Amino acid sequence: MAYSFKSSISFGLVYIPIKLTAAAKSRDIGFNMLEKKTGKRVRFKRVADGTDREVKLSDTVKGYEYDKDKYVTFDEDDFEKLKTKNDKTVNITAFVDLNEIDPVYYEKTYYVTPAGGEKAFALLIDAMRETGRVGISKTVLGTKECLVALRADGENLLLSTLYFYDEISPAPRLKPTDKPQKRERELAASMIEALNAPFEPQSYRNDYNDRLKAAIEDKINGKEIVTADDTEDKSSDSDSLLAALLASVSALGGETAGV
Repeated sequence: MAYSFKSSISFGLVYIPIKLTAAAKSRDIGFNMLEKKTGKRVRFKRVADGTDREVKLSDTVKGYEYDKDKYVTFDEDDFEKLKTKNDKTVNITAFVDLNEIDPVYYEKTYYVTPAGGEKAFALLIDAMRETGRVGISKTVLGTKECLVALRADGENLLLSTLYFYDEISPAPRLKPTDKPQKRERELAASMIEALNAPFEPQSYRNDYNDRLKAAIEDKINGKEIVTADDTEDKSSDSDSLLAALLASVSALGGETAGV
């Protein structure tokens, strides 16, 4: 099921009602948890502490633990009361260059479709496409405030939720190491050039998922799983970085002479 939200876009005095629909869905294969000895399914139930009584989802509220075993509760009306008019609108406050947004900030992407104001919607896409700019805003989706980026993609408009600055973990501090030699850098650049190609997402398949589906069929039919073999041996007999680079470039048909 695709997640969707109703919202609106505003830039300046222009207002456009919109609908957001999740742009991607997981293809993960689901497994249930079973007891190893009996093969019986292990189920997780919502049970009130200190009882065996199962609680229906409709009988639950969200609680914030402000002290040990002490909670304040919030229902949906409480969350709605906290939202301002601006919280319910994607109010574009800045237009930035797409390259200024580090990919680490991207979280989830939605397709944006108009629910009225089609002419203004088309105008916004045209203007962003021609200027190469991305609209930045904040809005509340569900019960979570999100930093978002709106960008034109051909004739479509995409909205990507972004992590806030303080949600990004600092990069790990790497240990000092010996600097690569000139020849090693040149070989690495040569290997990158040999692998240079346009990004074509349709050419990449989830091979592990395919093998997993086949293994499920084999298990159903009483067959044993056969250990998967790589079709190409990428191991190296040498621990030398230079030797590995030379072998890699040679295998890719690159030039190594004089490098």
